[in-house]
Amino acid sequence: MRILLVEDDATLRDVMLRSLNDAGHRVDIAGSVEEAEYLWRVQPFDAVLLDLNLPERAQRGSGQGSGLAVLRQARSRGDRTPVLVLTARDRTEERIAGLDAGADDYLGKPFDLAEVEARLRALARRAQGTQDVALLGRLRLDRRARRFFVGSEALDLPAREFEVLWELMSPPGHALSKRTLSDKLSGFDEALGDNALEAFISRLRKKLAGSGAAIRTLRGIGYLLEAEHP
Repeated sequence: MRILLVEDDATLRDVMLRSLNDAGHRVDIAGSVEEAEYLWRVQPFDAVLLDLNLPERAQRGSGQGSGLAVLRQARSRGDRTPVLVLTARDRTEERIAGLDAGADDYLGKPFDLAEVEARLRALARRAQGTQDVALLGRLRLDRRARRFFVGSEALDLPAREFEVLWELMSPPGHALSKRTLSDKLSGFDEALGDNALEAFISRLRKKLAGSGAAIRTLRGIGYLLEAEHP
């Protein structure tokens, strides 16, 4: 997934960044209201991890962190990206305020990184209408384990090929443009070019031979993962 991590605590941010990268996600980070608002406007994300207590532009007299303002602004322009709010605050009224502002889930600090990952998976399933296990032919994706299998055999893939196939399998049967795939697999300052993407697709096609799943090129549109026709 392409994730925006909005957190001003540099130590916590670095720990979360390493954990999310290790789990195979592409992460952009923002440490202030201004950075969060800018990144959220110019880049589509699959999910946002949002700290409520951000520096700058705190709402005076409200008792709420300025992260709420970022969230309200995104929702007001029609952005429905799933949001998991992270905060040290644990008062009921503040949890309610976050949910009322448009958050999809709420996690108080301190938290377990495994729980963050689990909640992100749940938000992604809800937003995409997917399940923990996806099947196409003999190809199976276990999202909890973050593994692909062909029948009972594990399909071990380099990180970028794994990410491409994950996106095409979430869910299978829907077309993704080259631009969408590139955006999801690029960092904010590191773009994935068309040539590199085509090379990953070419290698994946060879590795999927005999799996009952095939990647089809849709001219002028992008790519589609579908059941292989006999």
